[in-house]
Amino acid sequence: MQITDLIQHMGGLQSVAREFGVNNQDAERGAAALLPAILGGFKKQAQAPSGLDGLSGMLNQLGGGGLLDNVLSPQPTDVNLGNNVLGQIFGSKDVSRNVAANAAAQSGMDPSMLKKLLPVIAMMAAGYMAKQQGGRAAAPAGGGLGGLLGGMLGAGGAKSGGGLASMLDMNGNGNPLDDIMGMAGRLKP
Repeated sequence: MQITDLIQHMGGLQSVAREFGVNNQDAERGAAALLPAILGGFKKQAQAPSGLDGLSGMLNQLGGGGLLDNVLSPQPTDVNLGNNVLGQIFGSKDVSRNVAANAAAQSGMDPSMLKKLLPVIAMMAAGYMAKQQGGRAAAPAGGGLGGLLGGMLGAGGAKSGGGLASMLDMNGNGNPLDDIMGMAGRLKP
């Protein structure tokens, strides 16, 4: 099951559609276009020297499962929390803008709508991962946060055609992060 299916099942995409005045199909299409880069950012964090423990700590520091709860609540979503998530996983607003532009090119959706959706989708993904790991330290390979993140991204990588990450792996090397960062580097000031 893909993370978009899980988020939809939990009511996240309906909350996004209602909050931004789009239909459920557009909310799902936007999430599907944005999630590969968001999950790639989380994967990059997990590959840092602090590893999965660092990612787990970061998720909890950013708000943990409360991030997802914030999106699902009937109150307006605090997108500042989502921008904090994006700042941690992408490092710059230029990368976030580039992710939205790339998602627009892939999905045919309005780039300005995807820019609005990006922090909320990031909150849902971070909150979902935090709830799945339950605040516990990540389990060894195949379980816990690492297993969840690997499963969402596709364990086989782009070369085997698996997972969401393959959508952004433009050069086919199995790592979409270099492509995302390359896009950010090509932005003109």
